[in-house]
Amino acid sequence: MNYQELYAQKLVSAEEAVSVIKSGDWVDYGWCTATADKCDQAIAKILPQLEDVKFRGGILLKEPAIFRIENPAEHMTWNSWHMTGIERKAIKQGFCFYTPLRYSELPRYYRESADPLDVAIFQVAPMDKHGYFNFGPNASHMAAVCEKAKVIIVEVNKNMPRCLGGFEDSVHIDDVTYIVEGDNPAIAQMPAGGAPSEVDIAVAQQIVKMIPNGACLQLGIGGMPNAVGSLIAQSDLKDLGVHTEMYVDAFVDIAKAGKITGKYKNIDKGRQAYAFGAGTQKLYDYLDNNPECMAAPVNYTNSIEAISALDNFISINNAVNIDLFGQVNAESAGTNHISGAGGQLDFVLGAYNSNGGKSFICLSSTFMNKKTGKLESRIVPTLANGSIITDTRANIHYLCTEYGCVNLKGLTTWQKAEAIISVAHPDFRDELIKAAQAMHIWKNSNKR
Repeated sequence: MNYQELYAQKLVSAEEAVSVIKSGDWVDYGWCTATADKCDQAIAKILPQLEDVKFRGGILLKEPAIFRIENPAEHMTWNSWHMTGIERKAIKQGFCFYTPLRYSELPRYYRESADPLDVAIFQVAPMDKHGYFNFGPNASHMAAVCEKAKVIIVEVNKNMPRCLGGFEDSVHIDDVTYIVEGDNPAIAQMPAGGAPSEVDIAVAQQIVKMIPNGACLQLGIGGMPNAVGSLIAQSDLKDLGVHTEMYVDAFVDIAKAGKITGKYKNIDKGRQAYAFGAGTQKLYDYLDNNPECMAAPVNYTNSIEAISALDNFISINNAVNIDLFGQVNAESAGTNHISGAGGQLDFVLGAYNSNGGKSFICLSSTFMNKKTGKLESRIVPTLANGSIITDTRANIHYLCTEYGCVNLKGLTTWQKAEAIISVAHPDFRDELIKAAQAMHIWKNSNKR
């Protein structure tokens, strides 16, 4: 059959498509910029008549209509693979919950889990002449979602960039149950943020000078990784490669500055590999139909084996705080959830295994507590009750603050405590030393 004829047969209204959802169903809502839009509005209209509908999604960039129904907790749960501010607010309303899992494990989880997947709904780029709907900058785990789902509803958005890859970047019309032509909203953006702070720049300067020509980069989300990207774009570095979980605006700046060639990548030579992308419109314009950029499933981009295979791999990620044992929390403020495990640990491990590779955890040494109005240290004796350990003390490589960058790999507990305290804010070092002494991880000869 002609693909256009098949398209016409499967084309329905959003209301007709979502009518398949019933109480108790598991419904996948896509991921990041592919989160359902027109179908979401249609579901919000029928959800008050349903009970116990279990949605999955993550990295919401705009509030779904289903969040705005009356008493959402009576009708649904939102189960997030990775939190944003929108989802953090929903936690407090009692209908949003985080699913702890390494991001790289998502494709396997969908394929092997006994949990059902009744309906998958997500935005896609328009169908190509071969019958494929591209996932846009969301290859991530979407192919696995499509393999598991009993019903697949694609919502076509003409503004979705077509992101090339080579594998698991599209779904074929033969596998699609219903097609909905959306209202073509602009793709949700993630603001690039304001100008980097003095602290961001201070940390970035220390990291950039440790990056060699020909290195392969992974940047996490946040002010400091973006500051590193900005400095790289202005630096004399050349022939850089990209292999990252998330493609962010900073990579566009680096590429347009002529710093990225990928010529020294051991795998995917000349291509920038990523699992998903979110940023401003310049990022979506850059990714659209760009053969240099390679959208790939997250179990490939975040594979420790793939990361390790790339020489001089440089991984740069944020943290909320770190304790004197070297335990890194990048997910919560005590019991208050912030984000998720993501792929940070995969890149911390993979970068260290890389020939010449370095993993950097960066954070400001202090923050202003809005409740108390007092300056507090992000370097603490022990993590607060309920804090999540994203990277264990055995995994951390380099720790960077505005006061320095220290290599913690292989240090004894007293050496590690000394090194960590050396990059703490000076106002907090004495009390950190006292705490280290009380925990028996300090030698009197440490302080000089």
